[in-house]
Amino acid sequence: MTRPVTVGVDGSPAGLAAADWGAREAQLRGAPLRLVHAWEWQPYAHAPPAGPADSRRWSEEVPRQVTTQLRRRYPDLDITADLLTGPPSEVLREASREAELLVIGSVSVGRLAGFLLGSVAMATVAHAERPVVLVRAPRADEDEHPGQRPATTPPRQVVVGLDLGRPCDQVIRFSFEAAELRAAALLLVHGWNPPGYYGVHTIGSDSIWAADIKAMHAEDLRKVLLPWREKYPAVDVVEQAVVGQPAGHLLDAAAAADLVVIGRRTPSPRAAPFRIGHIAHAVLHHCPAPVAIVPHD
Repeated sequence: MTRPVTVGVDGSPAGLAAADWGAREAQLRGAPLRLVHAWEWQPYAHAPPAGPADSRRWSEEVPRQVTTQLRRRYPDLDITADLLTGPPSEVLREASREAELLVIGSVSVGRLAGFLLGSVAMATVAHAERPVVLVRAPRADEDEHPGQRPATTPPRQVVVGLDLGRPCDQVIRFSFEAAELRAAALLLVHGWNPPGYYGVHTIGSDSIWAADIKAMHAEDLRKVLLPWREKYPAVDVVEQAVVGQPAGHLLDAAAAADLVVIGRRTPSPRAAPFRIGHIAHAVLHHCPAPVAIVPHD
């Protein structure tokens, strides 16, 4: 049975952007689309409506309205909508277990500040067992959703950040599949930030040490990707081994990306509830493109 692309919707512009992105992704994958809205009565929340009965009715309308909009735009897509009861982060994590991937929205807070990830998004990203895609809501000066150009415009590329010091087969597989589905180029970025004991004068960007280290990491990257290139021969692959802050290089590449992919280590039971790693944190809060977070061992 084909797993659905599942989208968390809440009636916000970010939720609508996520739903539209999820619908297109479901079409690409030949998968059904499942919309999920979590209802939890909170008597002190400053949100409409005021009472539990009205709140329930409002929540029931959210997935219905989104479904109606999407069916107009994607008449051939198999769409289901569910209203589930419980804390939103728990509902979304549970729903993601049966999904090919989970899609949720993020909110822009300005060009310099980046994007806001609330506690629900952070908890979901940190603990979901399946890939999670964060889609930002468009700014008022934008005419389209990021990563959702018209069908006549060819896609540019999928960008993935790799840490070769850890197992990353799940991240690589997801990235190659995403690029193949989109007929897009795949840019793989492996960044290595030198330890402090090298010193800034020892390994400057123009030094021979930097060139040697880049060459070494480029060879490591080539070896890791060789079997994947053979498995996905139709994917145009570009390898980039760089010295410096990995998050910075990823964000630079994201300006020309349809999708950015990063990994997240599966947390231990004792891990902090919102811990996702500093690179993932920086990319999620500042990347203009949709970001897929892929859990791995």
